[in-house]
Amino acid sequence: MPHVPFTLSRPRRALAVGALACAGLSLAGPAVASAAQRPQHHHHAAAATSSAPMPSVKGGYGVRPKLTFPNTKPSGSLEVKVLHQGNGPVVRNPDLIVCNYYGQVWRGKVFDTSFGRGLFPTPIGVGAVIPGWDKGLVGVHAGSRVLLVIPPGEAYGKAGQPSAGIPKNATLAFVIDVVAVYNHTAHGDVHATVLHKTVKGVTVSGKLGHVPTIKIAPKTPEPKGVSVTVLDRGNGPKLKPGVLVDQYVAESWQNTVSGSTYTQGFPDGETIPAGAGTSALSGLVGVPLGSRVLIELPKSSNGGPFAIVMDLVAQPHEPKG
Repeated sequence: MPHVPFTLSRPRRALAVGALACAGLSLAGPAVASAAQRPQHHHHAAAATSSAPMPSVKGGYGVRPKLTFPNTKPSGSLEVKVLHQGNGPVVRNPDLIVCNYYGQVWRGKVFDTSFGRGLFPTPIGVGAVIPGWDKGLVGVHAGSRVLLVIPPGEAYGKAGQPSAGIPKNATLAFVIDVVAVYNHTAHGDVHATVLHKTVKGVTVSGKLGHVPTIKIAPKTPEPKGVSVTVLDRGNGPKLKPGVLVDQYVAESWQNTVSGSTYTQGFPDGETIPAGAGTSALSGLVGVPLGSRVLIELPKSSNGGPFAIVMDLVAQPHEPKG
């Protein structure tokens, strides 16, 4: 199933799309246009009241849920109910969250779930998700399980998403496990061992925990293929296939910044696929977390060539139910 809660809109990341898309580095998964493209008003929705019709949820945090709906109509408002209270960082606007989710039409079909497929990273508060998520998840602690009941106006509206099984004017229910939360201060290992400062004419300055600067010397040969070089070796566990949280700066071969998590205000979330050579990110498998790496990308239809300096911040894992 497509990741139906998520839209093609990626505010603050437009400049990075060319550099990252050709490497498979964009956090956008399969996506659809939706009501999330409307102007946003980001605030934390009021919690559900005892009189608001809400489905009951079977299954605890970390377990694929099962919803049972009351034989009534929904309230017509965005309803938020914390089913399990976590004690991790609070989701703020904008932050990157890593989550599992389960989506079902009110008294209808289950249209999508990440349970059994893998964790999903997405920013909150920038229009990357439908408004019900942007509003309902702000203020939630990491480690929490949240039930959202989202009216059509804050989901897919009058059009619905027929290809995903979401009818017109549908109210949606989501159970979301907020596994981890990261803000703009996320960084690599400040005690990483420096291995390289210059790689084939590409010089990187700036310590871990600070914004890197990339300088490509004149007449430096353009890369003919994708390469990954560890600049600073961190002390964390070795990276495995799955979600990676990172900070990056992407620079074109003309020494023009093409994208940066530091300017967008929140770190990125990538999914490293299993299987050697599956994408440019495959070269990161086995690199210790906390490291800073240089990824060189050849020229493609998306532009380039590019030099990307990426700090490997964290790799959250599936919670045990």
